[in-house]
Amino acid sequence: MPEGLSKREQKEIKQIIKKAQKNDGTPRTAQQTLPFERMFQDGICRVGSDYYTKTIQFQDINYQLAQQEDKTEIFEEWCSFLNFFDSSVHFELSFMNFATEIGDFEKKIRIEHQDDRFNDVRDEYSGILLKNMEAGNNGLTKTKYITFGIHADSMKSAKPRLVHIEMDILNNFKRLGVLAHTMNGYERLELMHKQLHIGDNAKFHFDWKYLVKSGLSVKDFIAPSSFEFPTGRYFKMGDTWCAMSFLSVDASDISDRMLADFLGMESSQIVTMHLHSVDQNEAIKTVKHTITELDRSKIEEQKKAVRAGYDMDVLPSDLVTYGRDAKELLKELQQQNERMFLMTFLIMNTGKTKQELENNIFQTSSIAQKHSCNLVRLDYQQEQGLVSTLPLAYNEVDIQRGMTTSSTAIFVPFTTQELFQDHRGALYYGLNALSNNLIMVDRKLLKNPNGLILGTPGSGKSFAAKREIANSFMVTDDDIIICDPESEYRAMVEYLGGQVIRISPTSDQYINPMDINMNYSEDDNPIMLKADFILSLCELIMGSKDGLKPAEKTVIDRCVRIVYRKYLEDPCEENIPILEDLYNELLKQDEPEAKFVATALEIYVSGSLNVFNHRTNVDINNRIVCFDIKDLGKQLKKIGMLIVEDQVWGRVSGNRAMGRSTRYYIDEMHLLLREEQTAAYTVEIWKRFRKWGGMPTGITQNIKDLLASREVENIFENSDFILMLNQAVGDRSILARQLNISPHQLSYVTHSGEGEGLIFYGNVILPFVDRFPKESMLYKVISTKFIESAENKADTEKVSA
Repeated sequence: MPEGLSKREQKEIKQIIKKAQKNDGTPRTAQQTLPFERMFQDGICRVGSDYYTKTIQFQDINYQLAQQEDKTEIFEEWCSFLNFFDSSVHFELSFMNFATEIGDFEKKIRIEHQDDRFNDVRDEYSGILLKNMEAGNNGLTKTKYITFGIHADSMKSAKPRLVHIEMDILNNFKRLGVLAHTMNGYERLELMHKQLHIGDNAKFHFDWKYLVKSGLSVKDFIAPSSFEFPTGRYFKMGDTWCAMSFLSVDASDISDRMLADFLGMESSQIVTMHLHSVDQNEAIKTVKHTITELDRSKIEEQKKAVRAGYDMDVLPSDLVTYGRDAKELLKELQQQNERMFLMTFLIMNTGKTKQELENNIFQTSSIAQKHSCNLVRLDYQQEQGLVSTLPLAYNEVDIQRGMTTSSTAIFVPFTTQELFQDHRGALYYGLNALSNNLIMVDRKLLKNPNGLILGTPGSGKSFAAKREIANSFMVTDDDIIICDPESEYRAMVEYLGGQVIRISPTSDQYINPMDINMNYSEDDNPIMLKADFILSLCELIMGSKDGLKPAEKTVIDRCVRIVYRKYLEDPCEENIPILEDLYNELLKQDEPEAKFVATALEIYVSGSLNVFNHRTNVDINNRIVCFDIKDLGKQLKKIGMLIVEDQVWGRVSGNRAMGRSTRYYIDEMHLLLREEQTAAYTVEIWKRFRKWGGMPTGITQNIKDLLASREVENIFENSDFILMLNQAVGDRSILARQLNISPHQLSYVTHSGEGEGLIFYGNVILPFVDRFPKESMLYKVISTKFIESAENKADTEKVSA
């Protein structure tokens, strides 16, 4: 009893509680309408005196967009799933669409402020996400559950069997590729609270310790303010108008789209399927009895025909049809893997007003009629219908339809998987083109976070990359490095306070290819890995088709060790050598091979291409560093890209020691894959970066570039994140084969608009569309369209200033 109350107040509260607990079988309070007796903390719920249930929440998988053979496989697995339940287990499938409180959703997607000058950018980006959410799925949260129950004498005898069934269900979901978890008592109560407060967004405030002190039951924490059943056609739950209906399955052939169409409605609703397996022997016995009765009717009709003097083979069509169907059913039950189920299909529609409720019922009825079925209102059974929608596997509606396993399984509970991860590192990638839900994921949660962005010119590759860069800058503390061969990233990088390093023969910004740090290699001696890079650099410079000769490799390796000796003795920036030091050391060697290599290096040391013979004089430790190599000539561009990759490796190795991730974006990636040396170095990045906290992302036009050789193919195979925008004809067929993309899915990258395509995340493939408002400041600095860039140039310069 709460402290601070007078004796009179305490007495009044006790009387209220006593009155609320009084139950003569007729519900007089909202609590008494709820049929369960007790909820245990481990998630087991007792209904009545001997019925015990548990609930499992499961996620979606891609079914509607899958290849036909994959659909068949999923359907067969779902049939096996249903056949697992014997006649002693009652189970219920619940599909709940709830309107999400905008404030709650805003908290999930709002980007937290940080101690820098970019919080206004974060606020703008958060606002864009919120607008996209509101314009997309109307703020609906869609969840799916399976609840199963058994009869037992006591909790002690019920629990082991419930746990056994639970493990089998979870394993069956795992075979389907479905993520699922068992709900505990608190989660089940929270779910029923959400269901019973549908439309009013009341918060669930509950703790198990409250029960002992207050003398209340868990029902008092989840019950709505009131139930009102004024007529037999609808009811009010709090301030929300509701109506219960059941689906009369009249069609002989049902589409697997039917349930998906119901769940696709953009209104708060609950769809419930109660299923109970009939004992196989009883089912066969019942069908045989039906056949016997039909045969008796057939004989009677034949006798009538003989007496009337017409052909005895002329029988009523219904009798012929029913007889044929009954015999086919008996054959299925006896010879095929079919069981008999009794199904009750219920739908609870809701509305803020009575008119809105009627509109939603009309829409639901239209969907049923489209599939040759009927939606029938539960006249004078609204309360029983409501109770039956609770995830308790408890059915008070005695309207059942006999169905075989395959006809029951046609209500496939899977449509399309969602990609929404509710945690700080999740980034926005667009809207699910099927459900209009936000796609927000964190690549770091993948086994391999390496990524690719593929698409034809103008499809939005660079825009997608820049949007991810800006998002990761605002949300994470990751460092970001960009290799920019076309000078497309400058405006955005400067807008975010990053460092743009323009490397060209006429630039006064320099990068030293000999840069190194003590964390450069996993070994104690970082020179070994650096020597390997310099060998690749020299090989690229010398341009030999056969590569460096053994003697040339030997002298280069020897000289590298000599020029870094001073740095190893005292590892400071002043002791890092430059290319000229290596050149001079080569000249000191006696071998002719050393002189030959030195001669090849001369143009890059003292000649017209000496841009890489300087110490680094720019801030390469800024959070965002963009290497602009557009103005490097054809000969220098290959070398420049290799040196950029080495700088990235140095940054990644340094960040690893601090526990910080590094994102690396390579635009026009095909340029790297043309040369053996840069291709090999890129493949090494894709293989090793994950262990060092690196996340490379390649941006290129054609998937063919990534399949040019068996070695380069490793880049594609080691990428668990692929953003596919509009694809060329040849690339579409390759992607379909490599990623098992269905023809329907492939349509999303066929002549698709900019910002539209497919996202491949782990083993999930989803169509997406990115609606990014053009009036936002971020769009102006991200857009790479020539016309828009010209229009926005003045605005960008103001922002940069």
